[in-house]
Amino acid sequence: MLTHEIAVLKRWKFGRSREGLNADQLSLLDETIDTDIAATELELEALSQDSIERKAAAPRKPRRMPLPADLPRREFHHEPASTQCPSPGCGAPLQRMGEDITEKLDYTPGTFTVERHVRGKWVCRCCETLVQAPVPACVIDKGIPTEGLLAHVLVAKYADHMPLARQEKIFARAGLGIARSTLAQWVGQCGVQLQPLVDALRGEAATHFVQATRFLGSFSRARQGSAAVQCVRQQQLGVGGGVGVVAIAAVFDTPRASA
Repeated sequence: MLTHEIAVLKRWKFGRSREGLNADQLSLLDETIDTDIAATELELEALSQDSIERKAAAPRKPRRMPLPADLPRREFHHEPASTQCPSPGCGAPLQRMGEDITEKLDYTPGTFTVERHVRGKWVCRCCETLVQAPVPACVIDKGIPTEGLLAHVLVAKYADHMPLARQEKIFARAGLGIARSTLAQWVGQCGVQLQPLVDALRGEAATHFVQATRFLGSFSRARQGSAAVQCVRQQQLGVGGGVGVVAIAAVFDTPRASA
């Protein structure tokens, strides 16, 4: 994919003038490149065995802007299951010594909110054992977006055909300085995290009867390159026990031509 995008950029720069891309087309290509780069970096990081050690040795300073103070906030408190010291042979009561607060940006249709995750710190005065609830699992490690916000960005981009440049302006009107490159990184990292689901759906489709004749022609006309369309059929409950299509998986074997 990256090879194809680089070839398009070279053609735009060095090719004939009639094949040049206008500003809007180049903006969409930039979004695709940022998304693919973020996905590739995340995959390479997962394959690297010493990535955790490198991060611990040289932590990066946070550069993101604080979330606006005027946004409504919801607090989620995470405390240990027991306030007794877990050290063997101790069992003394723990004393609360502080807390860690992590803020994540959430989105419900038409409204931005901030989730405050408060993780209390508990310490044993006898043996100085520190106990704290683990960090809640999230799609992007140490990122500010919640699952709801990521779902909104993905649906707006791919289902509602809203480029990330327009979404960036929507965030800016709400007082959120989230750059388009950051949104592209979110999209790329979500693509990597969703790959197991894609593989599972593709495997499920492969185990069922494939009925793709009526769909293959329309997909071939809409997209250049070969496509394999798989339709999962499932026995419908009710009258007649008919067969209905419940899922379609389209896989393009060759890169799509640019507009």
